[in-house]
Amino acid sequence: MPIYNWTGIYFGMNAGYGWGQQDPLNIVSNRFDNNSIGMSGGLFGGTIGAQIQSGHVVLGLEADIDWANIKGASAFFTPSVAGVALGGVNATTNIGWVSTARARVGYANQNWLLYATGGLAILGAKTDLTTVAGQPVCGGVLRNCAGTSRQVGGVTGSGLEYGFTPNWSAKVEYLYVTAVSLDVSHHSEVRVGVNYRMGGN
Repeated sequence: MPIYNWTGIYFGMNAGYGWGQQDPLNIVSNRFDNNSIGMSGGLFGGTIGAQIQSGHVVLGLEADIDWANIKGASAFFTPSVAGVALGGVNATTNIGWVSTARARVGYANQNWLLYATGGLAILGAKTDLTTVAGQPVCGGVLRNCAGTSRQVGGVTGSGLEYGFTPNWSAKVEYLYVTAVSLDVSHHSEVRVGVNYRMGGN
């Protein structure tokens, strides 16, 4: 029976679902508080990676970028934003894309690969705030606040991959993605994907 080989450079596609919490006020005012919005939605993107196998151990690096629609909405009371009294605020928040660069460490048993992963994450977030009267906060009540933000943080997770041919494999994985502070943004993702690996057996 030939030994399955995980070594090689690979490209892939993935899709999944994410859910978590986002603080909309931090995006527009650089503040930390207890206002957070639950959010959820789908994501889809591409993957590139490289790995090497020695015995049962597989070590690799992987990067991906996913276009996402992880969003939520809520109404809450806030005394002020950037020194301006607002009172009631309606907020919608959305993570439009997620990119990660991760190390992978795995245990291979022929064409099964169980792995742990972790590294850097960058999120593209957008928030829209309106007063109870419907007036926009950014560009309306506050002239100089920004409703978009790139959040830098970390990602950890684990997964299981199965090689169904010498070059093709399918995977399912769980990732936990957070901004530098948990008070700003954190969410979980479950992804499925397929990879094509150059080389193979």
